[in-house]
Amino acid sequence: MDPNLVNNPELLQFLNQEKERAMVNEMVAKLTSVCWDKCVTSAPGSKFSSSESTCLSHCAQRYMDMSMIIMKRFQSQ
Repeated sequence: MDPNLVNNPELLQFLNQEKERAMVNEMVAKLTSVCWDKCVTSAPGSKFSSSESTCLSHCAQRYMDMSMIIMKRFQSQ
C-alpha cells in the first residue's frame, strides 16, 4: 500500500468512521434479531401490541446497557 495513503489523516479518519458505522449496523442487526425473536411471538400486524412494544423497548435498552458494560470492561483491561 502507498505510504502516503497510510499516513493520510483524512483517510484514517474516514476509515475509522466507516468502521464505527459498520459496528453500529452490526449491533442494530443483532439487537433487532434478538429482540424480535423474544418479543414478537405471533404474526405481526400493522402495529405492535402494547406488550410487544414494551418488550421491544426493554429488550433494546437491556441490550444497549450490556453492550456498554462489556465495552467498558474491555477498555479497562
